[in-house]
Amino acid sequence: MSSKRNNSHSPHFQRKWGEARSGRGAILALATVLSVGGYLLASSLKFRIGFPLDDAWIHQTYARNLAEWGQWAFWQGQVSGGSTAPLWSALLALGYWLKLSFYLWAFVLGGIFLWGLAFLGEYFLRKTVPAYRSKFPWAGIFLLGEWHLVWAATSGMETLLYAFLATLVLVLLALGKHNYLLLGALVGISVWVRPGGVTLLGPVVVVALLSGENIKRIARDLLNTALGFGIFLSLYLLFNLAITGTPYPNTFYAKQAEYALLRELVPLWTRFLAEVQLPLIGAGALLLPGVLFFFWRALRRRDIGILVGGIWFLGYAAIYAWKLPVTYQHGRYMMPTMPIFFLWGLGGTLQLLADAHLTHWRKMGAFAWRTALVLIWFAFYILGAKSYAEDVAFIESEIVATAYWVAENIPPDALIAAHDIGALGYFAGRELVDLAGLVSPDVIEFMRNEEELILYLDERDVDYLVIFPSWYETLSEGLFLVYNTEGRFAPIIGGENMIIYQWAR
Repeated sequence: MSSKRNNSHSPHFQRKWGEARSGRGAILALATVLSVGGYLLASSLKFRIGFPLDDAWIHQTYARNLAEWGQWAFWQGQVSGGSTAPLWSALLALGYWLKLSFYLWAFVLGGIFLWGLAFLGEYFLRKTVPAYRSKFPWAGIFLLGEWHLVWAATSGMETLLYAFLATLVLVLLALGKHNYLLLGALVGISVWVRPGGVTLLGPVVVVALLSGENIKRIARDLLNTALGFGIFLSLYLLFNLAITGTPYPNTFYAKQAEYALLRELVPLWTRFLAEVQLPLIGAGALLLPGVLFFFWRALRRRDIGILVGGIWFLGYAAIYAWKLPVTYQHGRYMMPTMPIFFLWGLGGTLQLLADAHLTHWRKMGAFAWRTALVLIWFAFYILGAKSYAEDVAFIESEIVATAYWVAENIPPDALIAAHDIGALGYFAGRELVDLAGLVSPDVIEFMRNEEELILYLDERDVDYLVIFPSWYETLSEGLFLVYNTEGRFAPIIGGENMIIYQWAR
C-alpha cells in the first residue's frame, strides 16, 4: 500500500499523468473546433453566419461602444444598464480593441468555455469515478457535442461563461478543494455574468458550515467566503448604482415584469417541472438513472460536496419557475445548470456500467445502454444544428434585415420604438424607445399595459414602431405599414415577419 502511494507521487508517474492530460486536452481542443464548426457550417448552409438571439447584438453594441468611445452605453452619450452580463460585454470589447472580427471573437470565446467545461468534466470524473480510466476523453467529448452546450457556445451570449464558473465552483466543492477565499471570489465574479450567480453562495456556505472541524474553523471559512464574494459583489453593486441608480441592471427587473402574467396563469409546480426536464431533451434522458445513482451513493457516503450540487440545480430551477418561468430558446436560462446534471449523470452511469460487467446479460444491457446513449447524443447534435441554423436564419432575415433597412431608409433623427433593440442598436446606431425596458427603464412599470404604452409613445413623439405584430393585441391597430421583411424563414418555422409602422393615430 505504501509503495503504491509513493509511486503515485514519483516524478515518472507525474510526468506520465501530465502527458496524458495534455494529450486529452489537445483531443478536446480539436473536438471543440469540429463541434462548434459544425453548427456554424449548418447556419452558413441554411442562410448565413449570425447569432440565434437578438440579445447577442445587445452585448455586441455595448462592447463596440465601450471599445470605441469608452462609454458603457447602448447609444453614444447615454449611459445605460441594458447589459445583463457586464463581464461578457467587456470580454467582447477586447475583440474590438484587437481589431478582430466580432463574429470570430464571439465564437472563439464560446469555444474556449465549451472546451473548459469539457476539460473540467474530464478532470472531475477521473478523480471521482475509479471505473473511468479510458485514455480517450469520452466524457469530455460528450459535453463538447451535447447540443444545448454547443448551441450556447455559438449563441454569442454569456451562457457558457456563466456555466463554466458555476460548474467550477460546484466541482471544487465536490472534490473537497475548499479554498473559501477563491470560492467566494468565483461566486462574486459569476454575478458579473448573471445576477443569478449569487445562488452559488448557498452551496459554498452549506459546505463551510458542515465541513468545518470546529467553530473557529467554520467562522474563518465563512469570513474568507464573505471577503472573496464581498469584494466582487460590492464592485458590481457600485457599478450598477453608478449606471442605473439601482443595484441590478435594468434587465433584471424588465424580464420579471415582462413575464409576470405567466406566473399567474401557470401553477408553480407545472413551471418547476418544465424547468427541470430541460436537460432531459436529448441524451440527458439516458443519464437520469446515473444522476439518481450518483446522488444516492453520495447520500449514503454523506458526501456534502456532491449533494449540494444537486440541491443547487433543483433550487435554481425553482427560482426560475417562481420568478422567470420561461423555457423558450431551448431553455437558455437553465443551460448553465446543465453541465452539472450531465457530469453527475455521466459519473453515475460510468459506475453503473462498470458494475454491470459481472454477468452476460448485464454486459449485454450495458452495451445496449452505451450504444443508445451515443446514438441519441449524435442524433440530437444533428437536430440541434438544424435548430441553431433555423434560429440564426430567423434572426438574420427578420431582425437584422430590419435593422439594415432602418439604417438605410429612416432619417437618423427619427425616433423609433421597438421591442427587439439589439440589431437595431448595432446597425442603425440611434436612440430608441425600448418596449422591453432594457435601456428604457421607465417602460418597465407598464410594459404589458398597451393603453399606457400608446400614451407613452405619443408623449415621446415616436415616429416609427418596429414589432412582430402578434406580440401586442392593439398596439399596431390603424397604423400605416412602412416595411415588411417578407423573410422566407419565419413563416416556415411558425413565426411571422417583422414590420415597421409609422406611428400616427
